[in-house]
Amino acid sequence: MSLKSLIQFIIILIIIIILGGVYFNYFANNNKISLENNEKKFQTEIDTNKPKKKETKNLSEESSVKTEINVNTEVKEVKEVKHENVNLKKKIKPNKPEIDNLVKDIEYLTTDKNGNKYKILATSGRTNSEDKNILDLDNVRGVITSDEKSTVYILSDFAEYNSFNLNSNFYQNVVINYEDKEITCDYFNVDMQTNIAIAYNNVVVTDPQSIMKAGKIILNIETKVININPDNKKNKVTVTIN
Repeated sequence: MSLKSLIQFIIILIIIIILGGVYFNYFANNNKISLENNEKKFQTEIDTNKPKKKETKNLSEESSVKTEINVNTEVKEVKEVKHENVNLKKKIKPNKPEIDNLVKDIEYLTTDKNGNKYKILATSGRTNSEDKNILDLDNVRGVITSDEKSTVYILSDFAEYNSFNLNSNFYQNVVINYEDKEITCDYFNVDMQTNIAIAYNNVVVTDPQSIMKAGKIILNIETKVININPDNKKNKVTVTIN
């Protein structure tokens, strides 16, 4: 074989080897890529066909949502219960008791322009509901004293004392005593500005010499002079001599 033929042979062999290598690498890479694609596709199908895991995730999410809903519902219910309790407390809230303005062991001492002293004592009293200047008294004792005249004593179950004009109205089981006289009546009104007192309804005046009954009498506190039934002629005056 000539040298030229040998070189040609070698060149052809090299070409064949190169072509074979290229061919081999091409198909090997394609097979590798194909295998990788198949593996990815297979993995995707596996992931797609995992219902249990997906359901577990959904169940977990639903549980979280339900828990949140339940918490919100419970909070709302607690708020509603608290609101109902507040309303209930408002409904059953007891009324505040009225303030009792009762005053015990009362004593009033006043002196008029002529020097007569008026003292009123009571075991208890309260402000009149219609006139704040009037004090309603219970178990009343009144004493009227002066330097020159005898003392007048007054007893009654009740009385109204007016702090504005200082007048006193004694009523129910009224008893007046001065000097040797005793007067009983249902009502006895004392005007401190005029020193005039009026006794009326079932008036009885008793002294050592007589018993007198009248509808009304007027007593001058300062002079102790009694005017019997001055303005009512219908009521007869009865006098009994002892």
